[in-house]
Amino acid sequence: MSDTVNRAPRRTIGGGLEHSGRILHLVVVNAFVGAMVGIERTVLPLLAEAEFGVASASAALAFIATFGVTKALTNLFAGALSERTGRRPLLLAGWLVGLPVPFLLIHAPTWSWILWANVLLGLNQALTWSMTVVMKVDLATPRTYGLVIGWNEFAGYAGMALAAAATGFVGATWGLRPAPFQLGIAVAALGLLLSLFARETRPPRGPSGHVDPDGGASARPGFLPILARGSWTDPALSSASLAGLVTNLKDGALWGLLPLLLAGRGLPVVRIGWVVAVYPMVWAVSQLVFGPASDRYGRRGMITAGLALQATGVAGFVAGTSWGAALAAASVTGLGTGMVYPTLLAFVSDRSEPAWRATALGVYRLWRDLGYAAGALTAGLIADAMGVNAALSGVVALLGGGALLFLVRVRHG
Repeated sequence: MSDTVNRAPRRTIGGGLEHSGRILHLVVVNAFVGAMVGIERTVLPLLAEAEFGVASASAALAFIATFGVTKALTNLFAGALSERTGRRPLLLAGWLVGLPVPFLLIHAPTWSWILWANVLLGLNQALTWSMTVVMKVDLATPRTYGLVIGWNEFAGYAGMALAAAATGFVGATWGLRPAPFQLGIAVAALGLLLSLFARETRPPRGPSGHVDPDGGASARPGFLPILARGSWTDPALSSASLAGLVTNLKDGALWGLLPLLLAGRGLPVVRIGWVVAVYPMVWAVSQLVFGPASDRYGRRGMITAGLALQATGVAGFVAGTSWGAALAAASVTGLGTGMVYPTLLAFVSDRSEPAWRATALGVYRLWRDLGYAAGALTAGLIADAMGVNAALSGVVALLGGGALLFLVRVRHG
């Protein structure tokens, strides 16, 4: 037997979780994956106008749309490709693609260079983050999907939050370029180094404990049928895709508009950095609770409540005008996002067989990460026409509608 899969159980943690050392190693890797995005979240929206003269919100937010579309499309094929080539080669490829990103951000002479850097960042995030998720699911069981995915997402968004706070401090102290992006060079190098020590994984053999809704065996369907299931034909999987899309639509809008909103209210860069960091940090930490809780108490109610809580948090950014109100809104939004992020991934894993689970997760992540582009483009256009508050109010309505639709379409889970 190949040694890509453990032949004997190891000492367990987390109530019977095997392969704990390998899983924790991947958790650390994903902290560096998240930090790669965090280096942009505070500084880049402010840099658009300050250094590149991009005054239009829709033009400024184009870097998020570029990132989102690239990441989404790569997600779609990364899962299916990993079932042919293995997970580890794609993990390493993602880091190699990400290495030039901080250098491009440092030396970019025009805004178009920033857009190209975000194409590479989208590829980096899709390949590395997708593989850390899939590899953990390979090593887990249905009863621990929420647990291991919660750890994975905690690490990624904690890394993002710490990098966002650090770049805010560095940007306020030494300027918006190049110092904040020099942190990204170390992040990319360390992420690649850690990934070199990751061992290959494979999906487990035998039944997964999942009951196919059609009553059939777990034979692998083709790529297009899996795409159709996750997009529209399967009520549960397609509802998860929509919930992921509106969640990241909200994140794309906040990524681009929140620094601009807070700067317009007169907050200094370091305080903007704290608000931008609190949101993903609460998001990160709460996943340690909600991921395993969804294993015990079910996914459906947690996803519905999380979407509604996100809507409440974004409404807080519109209604409140002080720094304290922004911190509170960031905390509520992060809490709602933490409720749905690992839970949706576990929800999709529950409803797919091992032979095609990576592809199903890729389809879900396609729709989820298209939300970045949808949020950035629509929010930017509305902000240009009607103001930032109007754009965020539209996000509130979409999140509320998404919560209601998920509750109606998904009957169990």
